Amino acid sequence: MTRALAIIAAAAMILLFAALMIVVMPAIQLQATVKAPEGLEPYSEQAARGRDVYVSLGCVYCHSQQPRDPSIGPDAQRGWGRASVPADYVYDSPHLLGSMRTGPDLFNIGVRQPSQDWHLTHLYNSRSVSPMSIMPSYPFLFEVKPEAEDGDVVVSLPPDYAVDGVLVAKQDALDLVQYLLELDRSYPVDVIPMAEEE
Repeated sequence: MTRALAIIAAAAMILLFAALMIVVMPAIQLQATVKAPEGLEPYSEQAARGRDVYVSLGCVYCHSQQPRDPSIGPDAQRGWGRASVPADYVYDSPHLLGSMRTGPDLFNIGVRQPSQDWHLTHLYNSRSVSPMSIMPSYPFLFEVKPEAEDGDVVVSLPPDYAVDGVLVAKQDALDLVQYLLELDRSYPVDVIPMAEEE
């Protein structure tokens, strides 16, 4: 019995040491050295709510937010912006870097597509603005009304996708679009890490 307790205690100490060295120490080091670059603002309250909608809809499973260095991939040629740096994510907690690229990278979508109308139309039915899109539609973020009321944000749809009445964006849709519009990392950064050439 005493030997089993000693083995369990030793294993726990090894795991604790490993967690400290692999997780805690790098986090402390990065917090002390990474500062928000000039031009990066914290998310507005509306965009923070939109970020929660982004997470709840699982957007992170198909979209990344981390353009790669040109030596690793053609992200800059795709128009996704410069390679990301750690400081770009100072206000992101948790980070939504993503790992799949079923859809385009959204790191700079606020610069590439600054139109609220386009984003709302795209969320309602992505194929109405991008015919080859495989993104699912999110009609539950909208409401069809006989006519618009004061304060309603009406979504303009192409004729082939028109609805009976008017299509109005719900608050979740507006919040999500505000988050996407605030994904603007076009400010200059001092140091862009470069992969070493072999």
